[in-house]
Amino acid sequence: MFSWLSNAWRVPELRRRVLFTAMILAIYRLGSWMPAPGVDSETINAYFEGRGGTILGLLNLFSGGALSQFSLFALGIMPYVTASIILQLMTVVIPRLAELQKEGESGYAKINQYTRYLTVMLAAAQSTGYAFLFRRQGVLDANYGRLTLIIITLTVGCTLLMWMGELITKRGIGNGISLLIFASILTGAPIGIAAWWNGGPMEKLFFPLIALAIIAAIVFIQEGQRRIPIQYAKRMVGRRMTAGGSTYMPLRVNMAGVIPVIFAAAVMAFPPTIGQYFPQTQDFVNQHFLPTGIPYMLLQGFLIVVFTYFYTAVQFNPVDQADNLRRYGGYIPGLRPGPPTAQYLDRVLT
Repeated sequence: MFSWLSNAWRVPELRRRVLFTAMILAIYRLGSWMPAPGVDSETINAYFEGRGGTILGLLNLFSGGALSQFSLFALGIMPYVTASIILQLMTVVIPRLAELQKEGESGYAKINQYTRYLTVMLAAAQSTGYAFLFRRQGVLDANYGRLTLIIITLTVGCTLLMWMGELITKRGIGNGISLLIFASILTGAPIGIAAWWNGGPMEKLFFPLIALAIIAAIVFIQEGQRRIPIQYAKRMVGRRMTAGGSTYMPLRVNMAGVIPVIFAAAVMAFPPTIGQYFPQTQDFVNQHFLPTGIPYMLLQGFLIVVFTYFYTAVQFNPVDQADNLRRYGGYIPGLRPGPPTAQYLDRVLT
């Protein structure tokens, strides 16, 4: 293994990409500890102590602890993730977006542009909610001029983070947004490991076993697929007769991936954010939107199921797949091409 890594490091292009990715991640972590102008990070950090089970604690986890410092990257990358999911879901509702998806790279470039615009709007709304929340709670002593500066700083920080993620994707290793999310969540790993190490003997024994079982279950579900047999008939292409054959269409068990979970968490974070503008709703929000509470869990579970069905429909269109099969002379044994095939694929997928 080490020899393979050593040989890979000798490749100039790969080495350059790895170093570039490491540099961007280092800048991200540095910006996560740079407080916004006029913010006392110690006061904000003290406010977050003991709030690990609240919605703020969950948002702080996704920001890699930057929210508890109210730093330049306090919003994290979640506004961009939320904007991306919203645009993908809107392709089902807005025909123009669906047409852009079919236009290839130019269409995707336009959708990415819309995603950036929506990210800035979501970041501005979220940073405004945080600023007024902390001001109302007495942990942020600032007039409206300074609040405006803080809101602009957080919005610019989120925009900068979005740009850094795109840079990693183009010039680094892997998907930049995924790496930034991974780096954010990984910052809490040392604290979790320390808590496990200081726990009792039963915790030390069962926690690794439970963690391995969960990871194995996730991999099993994520990699699982239903293979639909496909038969191709002989057909003429120009003056040549192409031979038929058999293959299969892999339908993943979890076609939507983790996107519905992320989007459900983002949606559940909106009521507390909006509630900061209406102090009279604060008690209701605190009571019903506690992540450890039963109402929160039930509503989030319902949203995950709904978004899973909806996002699966975005990712896989049975009608289009059935038309493509018929166009290339393929069919599922025992089913007629066209609507019967589309209905069968939809039933298997859902």
